[in-house]
Amino acid sequence: MKNKTIASLKGLGLAFTILFSNNSLAQWFESTGHAVVKNGDTSQAKSAAIKDAITQALVFSGARVSSVQTLVDGVLTQDQLKISSHGEIQKIELISEDRHNDTYAITLRLDIFAQAEECPANQYTKFIAVTQSQLANREQARMGQIFDVNKAISEHLYASLGNTQMAAKPTAYYNMPARVDHFFTQQYDYSNALLEEITSRSNSQYVLLSRIRDLSVNHKINNDYAFWQDDSFKRAYKVDYVLFDGTTYEKLWQKSYQTEGIWPYKKTEIIDVYSDRFWATDYGQAISDINQTLTYDLQAAMACLPTQGKILHIENDRLIINLGKAHGLEQGEVLNIAHHNYLTDAQGNKLPHKITTLNQVKVTQLYQQSAVAMSIDKQPLPNIQINDIVELAASK
Repeated sequence: MKNKTIASLKGLGLAFTILFSNNSLAQWFESTGHAVVKNGDTSQAKSAAIKDAITQALVFSGARVSSVQTLVDGVLTQDQLKISSHGEIQKIELISEDRHNDTYAITLRLDIFAQAEECPANQYTKFIAVTQSQLANREQARMGQIFDVNKAISEHLYASLGNTQMAAKPTAYYNMPARVDHFFTQQYDYSNALLEEITSRSNSQYVLLSRIRDLSVNHKINNDYAFWQDDSFKRAYKVDYVLFDGTTYEKLWQKSYQTEGIWPYKKTEIIDVYSDRFWATDYGQAISDINQTLTYDLQAAMACLPTQGKILHIENDRLIINLGKAHGLEQGEVLNIAHHNYLTDAQGNKLPHKITTLNQVKVTQLYQQSAVAMSIDKQPLPNIQINDIVELAASK
């Protein structure tokens, strides 16, 4: 077999190698997963590192991953790897394992038949605005004075998304606070104005909103009689995420996550939530794990979503749109134009509705984040308005 190095992802500390087997459909992927040893639990760290390596290999191979838990249940027992897999993974081999201080590393080689879904939308780049998470109960941040933790977590998530082979590229929109409670209700009573503002300022089609529901400090975990020890507590972390299409204002995906970790600081200590010291704690690592899981879940949720844009300016037979080279647009490409409005059902709920027109335009000038397009027949475009939807063709 012939080795071919494909990529090295420095942000995740991963290296992938593909080995082509005799079966032309099979590919061997070599990946290294990492995990932090918490409370001396090496077995748990090994299991977490295995899941990290498997998930990264699946994502890199193009397979859709919703959660590692649905694909793998495995641990290392007496230096033997035992994993039951579903579908894409045909065989897994343990290459090496290593522990350095509190970090455990596992290198695996996986035989993957990537059954990635064929999505015409995958040839285009989608952009997602990562907004600042809202603190639902601000008083819970009082211990440690971590009132900026929502912004720090959003920045950390932005970095995590940027370091992963995603179906979408993140754009930073976490400096502006946003009230998002009503976006998490079952009713369709949220305002589109915030989505419009975010998409316009970030030039992103998709918007990720979030709220942190729980930062409460739970029971003390060390003994009151051990007066020589510093107090340590368990602290909760519960967060909700929702994904919207900023072009159609449609809710596309929603999920909640929760975890907890050891809060090792004194009650009166003021914590810098941007520091490496905070993120190296058990609590910081627990939040990092949630961000990593969310990254995988978004990768699956967005894999086949379409890339659409909006009309920014109209002048006779010419349009300026908010799509460009960064989105995968090419000179001469033909685009469709659609109107967006709402239908109201019997209960009064507004439902998104799109009407594709007969108008088509061709890209004549191309820039990084925008393009100029001209009517196919060089005639004025009837009934077209600013903010109408521009749809990319199914294939180039």
